[in-house]
Amino acid sequence: DVQLQASGGGLVQAGGSLRLSCAAAGFNFDDYAIGWFRQAPGKEREGVSCIKNRDGTPYYAESVQGRFTISRDNAKNAVYLQMNSLKPEDTAVYYCAAYGIGHCTAVEELYDYWGRGTLVTVSS
Repeated sequence: DVQLQASGGGLVQAGGSLRLSCAAAGFNFDDYAIGWFRQAPGKEREGVSCIKNRDGTPYYAESVQGRFTISRDNAKNAVYLQMNSLKPEDTAVYYCAAYGIGHCTAVEELYDYWGRGTLVTVSS
């Protein structure tokens, strides 16, 4: 069975840091780009970051550029999102998703697999 599981969320004060993990199983992880999306209360889901399959080229939304860092460990079938200088507006449920073509896209409908989200709450 295909599994994607995001973890690492929690409550943090503004200015703090969290590291999210996305664990994958059941598909050829090396071939897939992995994206992080988030959905804040009352808002549509939005793309946050993505990392390509083999060369690991990262992409970031403008709102998180310079504060978030995405990385992947293909040996562990895992992707990480290091989030620094967190702001209250970063509060959301964060999801990871896998895209089989391998390059990154912000188009949610193109992603093949989605994991259950992890809640990040940033207090002011």
